[in-house]
Amino acid sequence: MRTTRLVEALALLAGCAMAQSQGAVRKIDASAVWQVSPQFLATAPASCYKSSDSGSLECLTGRMAKAGAPTAAVTFTRELYKQSHGQFGIMTGFQPQRPVAFAWITYPLRANTNYGLVLVNGRPPIVDVEDLKLLDRKTMEHSPQFQDLKNQFPKVDVWPGDRDGKIWPNAQAGANGGTQFVVSYPLINGCHACQRAGLAIFTWNFGADGKFLGTSFVGVTPAPLN
Repeated sequence: MRTTRLVEALALLAGCAMAQSQGAVRKIDASAVWQVSPQFLATAPASCYKSSDSGSLECLTGRMAKAGAPTAAVTFTRELYKQSHGQFGIMTGFQPQRPVAFAWITYPLRANTNYGLVLVNGRPPIVDVEDLKLLDRKTMEHSPQFQDLKNQFPKVDVWPGDRDGKIWPNAQAGANGGTQFVVSYPLINGCHACQRAGLAIFTWNFGADGKFLGTSFVGVTPAPLN
């Protein structure tokens, strides 16, 4: 009887260890970076739209692999597509940071802004700083700074940033051992090509364990005088 119980206990422990191993999330790192060639950008999206896949993820990632993208880059693109509700993006830059790192993304299919920034390896594993729904808009809209700006630019609103992969966000200490990333966003009066009214500054807040805690509005910087 004791032998049977011992065998059952060992089997249970082995099963738990296997489940933990399978459930472990592999950290995202520089191995997922792929420098996209102009030829890929010029031909892959068009060829996928003409294919039976109609521009699907399978077609695009297949083109990535054929063009020499490493397996880690293809895996990241698939995960980004899943977590961003259907955006096709390729990691073109990475900067290690603990507990959360930065990754620059190229989005070949976007019409206006083809570059973005995500924060990775936290909880959740990918946080898109261009997801404007996550911004602390309520605090911004009630601030005297934004109200004054609204009087000058009636249609002013926050737009995704023009991320070029050259300027990394500032990181600073947060509460209880956490980390904050300071990110700016253009304030534009009505449309992508309309008048720039300044920048809105937000912090993206993470706990010491990498858990995303939300964003905080910091302030507004006015547009430079012409």
